[in-house]
Amino acid sequence: MSTTTGSDLYYDPYDVEINADPYPIYERLREEAPIYYNAEHDFWMLTRHADVEKALVNWKTFTSTRSDILDIIRAGYDLPGGVILFEDPPVHTKHRGLMSRVFTPRRMAELEDEVRAYCIACLDPLVGASSFDIIEELARMLPMKVISMLLGIPEQDQEAVRDKTDKNLRTEPGKPMNIKQEEVASGAMFEDYIDWRAEHPSDDLMTVLLNAEFEDETGTSRQLTRAEVSIYTAVLAGAGNETTGRLIGWLTKLMAEHPDQRRAVHQDRSLLPKVIDETLRFEPTGHATARYVTEDIEYYGTTVPAGSPILISLAAANRDPRHFTNPDVFDIHRADTQHLTFGYGLHYCLGANLARLEGRVALDEMLNRFPEWDVDYSGMSLFPTSTVRGWESMPVLLP
Repeated sequence: MSTTTGSDLYYDPYDVEINADPYPIYERLREEAPIYYNAEHDFWMLTRHADVEKALVNWKTFTSTRSDILDIIRAGYDLPGGVILFEDPPVHTKHRGLMSRVFTPRRMAELEDEVRAYCIACLDPLVGASSFDIIEELARMLPMKVISMLLGIPEQDQEAVRDKTDKNLRTEPGKPMNIKQEEVASGAMFEDYIDWRAEHPSDDLMTVLLNAEFEDETGTSRQLTRAEVSIYTAVLAGAGNETTGRLIGWLTKLMAEHPDQRRAVHQDRSLLPKVIDETLRFEPTGHATARYVTEDIEYYGTTVPAGSPILISLAAANRDPRHFTNPDVFDIHRADTQHLTFGYGLHYCLGANLARLEGRVALDEMLNRFPEWDVDYSGMSLFPTSTVRGWESMPVLLP
C-alpha cells in the first residue's frame, strides 16, 4: 500500500473546496493512503481510527512540544512555557493538574444554571420570528460568556476578547495561518485583568491560578508567575470560545436535516447527551490535531522520518468503518458514540464536559421554543480557518 496512490488523491487542509466536504477524501485516504504525505506543505497524515488512537497516546514519538497546530510546527518558532497544549510529561502533568482544579464536576454543575439563563435571554426574544441567525444570536457569544464566567473577564470586555481569538484563528481562504512569533499563545491582553484580580480575589479561574501552590517539574514548590497565569488564561479563552460555538451550529444543522431524530429528542430529553456526542462524532469542530515526530516510525511499509510534522485526523477516524457501524449515517440512537473529537490519552480536552454542557443546554432551550425548524443553505457560510470547521452564519427558518 503506497502513501499517495495516484496523482488524483490529494488532501490539503487549506483548500476551500475540500473543506466544504472533506469526507469523500477522508474515505479514500483511509482506504488508499492510510499514511499520506503532502509534499506541497510538507506534512504526513493518519486517518484510520486504530492508527489515530495509538498516535494520540504515544506522546514520546508524537510530541506536542512543537505545538498541536500544523502551521505553528512548520513555522519552527520557540514556544512560550505554560501552554499545556504544547507540553508533554513531566511538565504537562504538573500544569494539567493545576488546570483541572477549575474543571471540577461541582463547578460544571454550578455553571449550568448560568448557561441556561443566558440561552433563555438570547432565545426568548426570537419567539414569534419567522427566521433568525443561530450563530449571530447565540453561538458566537455563548462560549465566551461561559469562559468569562470561569475566568472572571468583565462583561464589557467579552466581545473584544472573542473577536481577538477569532482573528487569531481566521485565515485567508486557501492559505495557511499567518503565524507571528509574538502572537503564539500570547497572554498580553489579559495582564491588566490579572493585576486587578490579584488585588480583588474572587471565585474564578484567575484567582485560583494566582493563589495555587504546586510542585513544578524541578521539584520546587511555588506559585505561578503573572506571565504564566496570562498564558493559561489566553489558552482557555481561545480554545473554549472557538470549538463550542461551532458545535451549536452543527447541532442546529443536523437537527434540521434529521427531523425524525429531532422530534425524538424533543419528546425525550434524556437523549440530549447522545445527540451531543453523535454530533461531535459526525461533524467534529476540530478535524485534526498536529504533532511533531521525534523518531522514525513505519506505517504500511512507509517510514515517516523523525522531524516530520504529522496531522492526526480525528474527523477521518470518527468515520472509519473498521470501528463504527454505518459511520456516514447520523444516528442519535447509535450504541457506540465513543468518538475521538476531544482527543485521547493525556491530552484529552480538559473542557470536554463544559462543551457538552453548553451544547446540551443550548439545544434543550432551542427545543423548548422551536420544536421544528429548517436552515437556509443559501445564507450559510463556513468560517475560514484550517483549525476549526464550523459555520460563520446559519439562518434558521421557522414554520
